[in-house]
Amino acid sequence: MEVFDLLSSKGHEQVAFWSEPELGYRGIIAIHDSTLGPALGGTRFWNYGSDEEALVDVLRLSHGMTYKAAIAGVNLGGGKSVILGDNRTRDREMIFRAHGRAVESLGGRYITAEDVGTSVDDMEFVRMETDSVVGLHGGSGDPSPVTAYGTYQGIRACAERKYGDPSLTGRHVTVQGLGNVGYHLCGLLAEEGARITVTDIDEDRINRVCREFGAEASKPDAIYSVDADIFAPCALGAVINDDTLKVLKVDIVAGAANNQLARTAHGEVLHKRGVLYAPDYVINAGGLINVYGELHDWTADRSKRKATEIFLTLLRIFEKAGDDGVPTAMAADQLAQDRIQRARHLQRSFV
Repeated sequence: MEVFDLLSSKGHEQVAFWSEPELGYRGIIAIHDSTLGPALGGTRFWNYGSDEEALVDVLRLSHGMTYKAAIAGVNLGGGKSVILGDNRTRDREMIFRAHGRAVESLGGRYITAEDVGTSVDDMEFVRMETDSVVGLHGGSGDPSPVTAYGTYQGIRACAERKYGDPSLTGRHVTVQGLGNVGYHLCGLLAEEGARITVTDIDEDRINRVCREFGAEASKPDAIYSVDADIFAPCALGAVINDDTLKVLKVDIVAGAANNQLARTAHGEVLHKRGVLYAPDYVINAGGLINVYGELHDWTADRSKRKATEIFLTLLRIFEKAGDDGVPTAMAADQLAQDRIQRARHLQRSFV
């Protein structure tokens, strides 16, 4: 593995490795682009199969955060960090305080928050060592409700583009993944009168959503072949792949999961089939907006209003994709790149 080749392939500015073996901490922080402002991205705690796997993941995720911030219209760059280890461990204070020291060493170029395998409580430990952390108790807290609300607005934008009406009343939506974001999304869909079919690897989550929101249940592997209007993936990435494309029966793919396309080519397949795809880093930007609001002392209502803009942003992406005859993911990338490029004429990289 050539590390510098990996960094240069997507234009990363900096990667920091930090190790404190006596505390059980091994972490990697990646800053992709700081043109628009300090790099922001959550900390993922995961039992990676190798150091190389962890590095590739943090580079991929930080690159996505740059585009997410750019297209959301906030003045932040893209970054991410990963901690290598078992996220089920209960002895967490020193691990996350060590991570806080690693974040602090970057002098404000990177701001972290919770992510997969971490929590608000973990961020409180990080806060003991650095001010460059958001999503704390008393701050913006759990970003899931705002992420779900932004995703809901994105689904409405897809319906407007595809059907000429944003209403989801009577529309059949399949939701994969019923964690915090998926659960809140189901509540919003049910409130508007959508028909919901749901799945999760946790039966208790399925039962809760069926009981509270009148949803129908599906087995995890069967969700892809349900004949519906909209598929909302809200769990793992790479769910649009060679196998699922063979059975997918929807007009729209729009959900909160990251990296939904296993490969770029799968977005092109959706485009050729006439399936409208909401680029994941656009539709799930509510969480980023939530923590950006914390940095600038926004009220919860102001963050929610900003997340509502995802509706108009997606319509602009769909219009560009239609005018240019390209997949929606490509149109979104072009708009994000354009904002970053224009910003380079206004200011230097964040220091």
